[in-house]
Amino acid sequence: MNTEKRHVPVITTNLRGHMIEVPEVIRKATGIVILGKRIKSLLFSTDVAVIKNTNADAVMSVYPFTPQPIITQSLIAASDVPVFCGVGGGTTNGKRVVNLALDAEFKGAIGVVLNSPIKNDLLCRVRDMIDIPIVITVISEHEDLEARIEAGATIFNVSGAKDTAKIVRKIREAYPEFPIIATGGPTEESILETIEAGANAITWTPPSNTLIMKALMDKYRGQMP
Repeated sequence: MNTEKRHVPVITTNLRGHMIEVPEVIRKATGIVILGKRIKSLLFSTDVAVIKNTNADAVMSVYPFTPQPIITQSLIAASDVPVFCGVGGGTTNGKRVVNLALDAEFKGAIGVVLNSPIKNDLLCRVRDMIDIPIVITVISEHEDLEARIEAGATIFNVSGAKDTAKIVRKIREAYPEFPIIATGGPTEESILETIEAGANAITWTPPSNTLIMKALMDKYRGQMP
């Protein structure tokens, strides 16, 4: 067998060559195959300009306001890759969550994301209504994950700040094959630690538009005569 690494052609253009690239270390993750698509990297953003100019495998769009269908529609329309849409579960609750989840599916979301406070009976209602994956956010190692699975969770999304890798490791020990997405943190070292703990895919927060624009303006200034 020829084990020599083969060349991978890379094609870009002058105008579209400037994009936000996720850390290469994320490629070490196994990925999760969802509806035939393998996803290793997820861009954590609701900025349509950023979403349109990234090489991430998917987008996770969760924001600190009540979810609105017009926002869901805009995010999915702007993205060239699958989008996971937040549909509430914390401040936004009850029948509205079910309706938002169904609307997200109809608009083309590859999955919905539910916040950690959601009750299992509401999770069951969402599961009965939609036919796309349900991502449940996990923020503590003390959550009843078995109950979440029984209620219909498809994927765990671990967001435990500095304890993320620790939580992932504990989940992986209890559930060797259950899909896990996790925040990777700010460095390649923290991302790799989370992957080695058992995360199948990593969410990554890109630099803000302000920082990107600052770097671009600094470049322009440097080109001035």
